[in-house]
Amino acid sequence: MKTPLRELWTGFRSLLTGMRVTLTQFFKPPVTVPYPYATLPIPERYRGHIELVRDPETGMSLCVACKSCEKACPSGCIVVEGIKREGDKKKSPTVFTVDFTRCSLCGSCVEVCPTEALRFSRRYNLAGTDREAYFLDLLKRLQAQAASTPTPATKA
Repeated sequence: MKTPLRELWTGFRSLLTGMRVTLTQFFKPPVTVPYPYATLPIPERYRGHIELVRDPETGMSLCVACKSCEKACPSGCIVVEGIKREGDKKKSPTVFTVDFTRCSLCGSCVEVCPTEALRFSRRYNLAGTDREAYFLDLLKRLQAQAASTPTPATKA
């Protein structure tokens, strides 16, 4: 059985050990980054949400709406719809949405895509105040990206 004096000594030693750790860390330079004003470089292997890849020649998506990404997704968070337009050789997507609240970032959709039309984005700051902010319409994003960056002129 421990005596009260022994318990007091053990508690005092524990307090001194904690204070020693605190004081040694107090005089070291901080390792945090003031986030909004400075950011750390993103690792090359970072996997953010998926995004569509743009065809450099046409500026449109490489997706052929085959739905293999939708079938491979274990979370069931991808919805793809497409139609074959007149004069086109392949289907083109009309709807391509991702429910990022359910996505597990497993990469199955990226791996299974036959045309390599999907990739992981480098975006990491996806903070939102409501659930609707995490329902991503990838076709609208691709169209906005195409509008902001001009395609290279093709030679005739």
